[in-house]
Amino acid sequence: MTEGMEWGLFRWLLEKGRVQEIADRATASLAEADDKVKAFWGDDLKRAYEELADQEKPKRSRHQEKDPETHEIPPEVRLRAKKVKDAYDEGQRARVDAEDTFDEAERRMSTDLARVGCRKALDSYDLREHAIRMAEAASHRK
Repeated sequence: MTEGMEWGLFRWLLEKGRVQEIADRATASLAEADDKVKAFWGDDLKRAYEELADQEKPKRSRHQEKDPETHEIPPEVRLRAKKVKDAYDEGQRARVDAEDTFDEAERRMSTDLARVGCRKALDSYDLREHAIRMAEAASHRK
């Protein structure tokens, strides 16, 4: 990805498939690492995180009852889950922004925009790694 920041238009046209493959593998590896870390979370942390994720989904039917155990989650666990979720969301937004930038670069056949996309992609990987480290640290706290 860093190498691609120096390419001209012809090289980008030849190599964009390889760059996309590398980006897809990096994204998949980060998702796998995230899943592995979260697999070691305690039940309270998992439930608190799931509650946050559920809040982003369309509202549930009013007839559906909430799990009574969710009210027993300690506030400090909820706070840790929120911090991890916020970091994860920031990384996801950065990934989508990078992908959108690459799409626009391809439409315009713009190497300058493709370079911006590379920088955004690299930054998104850093943000997602940070979120994974936060998730790992959250699992070690009691």
